[in-house]
Amino acid sequence: MQRYSYKVVEVREKMIGGKMSGDRLEKILNDHAGDGWQLKTITSAEVKGRIGPGGVEGLLLTFERPAG
Repeated sequence: MQRYSYKVVEVREKMIGGKMSGDRLEKILNDHAGDGWQLKTITSAEVKGRIGPGGVEGLLLTFERPAG
């Protein structure tokens, strides 16, 4: 039976008036693909910001690869 490992990466948008950069997202995906990770899901979420108690809009990227 095949076993898998999973990795979740938080990607935050800029704090004020930010927009997710397609180039930035593409780089993250390609960097992880180079290490053998395959994108499983992308989820929009409020992720913890660097300053203050609130969160900012962002993405949770879930990657999978065969365990080994």
